Amino acid sequence: MDKQSLKTIADNRKARHEYFIIESLEAGIELTGTEVKSIRDGGLNLKDSWISIENGEAYVKQMHISPYEKGNIFNRDPLRERRLLMHKREIMRLLGMVKQQGLTLIPISVYFKGSRVKVQVGLCKGKKLYDKRDDAAKRDAKRTIDRALKENNR
Repeated sequence: MDKQSLKTIADNRKARHEYFIIESLEAGIELTGTEVKSIRDGGLNLKDSWISIENGEAYVKQMHISPYEKGNIFNRDPLRERRLLMHKREIMRLLGMVKQQGLTLIPISVYFKGSRVKVQVGLCKGKKLYDKRDDAAKRDAKRTIDRALKENNR
């Protein structure tokens, strides 16, 4: 199998700040033609989006895909829910983990894999305020150490 090119379109940086990502999966997404063209132009926003499971199917909610400029009547609602393409077994396993452990499903990133649009789905646990402060303190400490090492090497 030859390597397929991965081109990241959008990354949900807020999700990485707000949640611990326990597990991530790859899923396809059901889109219309004008939505794909809009995504190629960079008209995608993952901020405040999440995934819900209804009737054995997974849907991405609040993912904003800007209307394609040259799309006229074929454009859809920018915030419509879009179905994720996953195996039924995977969806049921995720549903069980969400129900039992109180976890959340969030789209972490969207990318092209070859010519197909894929979504990286994260099984996440919310961070408390002290966890966020701890992460910020670790980042600052690492930055300070790197700065000091860089000064010493000169």
